[in-house]
Amino acid sequence: MRENNIMVVLSSPSGVGKTTITKKIQQKYNRFKISVSHTTRKPRPNEVNGVDYHFVSEKEFQDLISDNKFYEYAKIYNHYYGTSKDSVENLIKKNDIIFDIDWQGTKQLSKIKNLNLIKIFLLPPNKSELKSRLIKRGQGVDIDRRLKAFEIDEKHWQDYDYILINENLEKCYNQVEKIIQLNKIKLEQSNKL
Repeated sequence: MRENNIMVVLSSPSGVGKTTITKKIQQKYNRFKISVSHTTRKPRPNEVNGVDYHFVSEKEFQDLISDNKFYEYAKIYNHYYGTSKDSVENLIKKNDIIFDIDWQGTKQLSKIKNLNLIKIFLLPPNKSELKSRLIKRGQGVDIDRRLKAFEIDEKHWQDYDYILINENLEKCYNQVEKIIQLNKIKLEQSNKL
């Protein structure tokens, strides 16, 4: 079954909408499971351990790195994030997987052979729109840091298969959905040959 299952990577600078689109895909398609990352950051008030992230200490995370337990990991805003090999291997047997990760993780995943990987990079229409979205999200003092990170993030769009501008969330979601459907059909046809 695994050869017909795909892994979709959605990456974007903070505040562009990747998490919202990721959740919409999972809600609409039962076959899609979100890869739940490990992180060393503290949970936000509405986050649940094991659902939103696997929250671990920095020592636990370092031990997982030492034991080669991650497909990919990165340090973002002074916290580690990583994708567990075990959880991906268990999910991909019966499901398609969607990853909500940054360009660093995508680069690492891209080096792994035999993954049916579709890489989609989302951008805001412009930097001032991004700033406005971050303010609405209540990012507070993080805004300047996230805007600086945006300038680094956007330099990595060429590592992706598709680049979309999220001007309108519903329209962007529909584009992501079409990309997934098209690639799923291509994969199924190539596996019949």
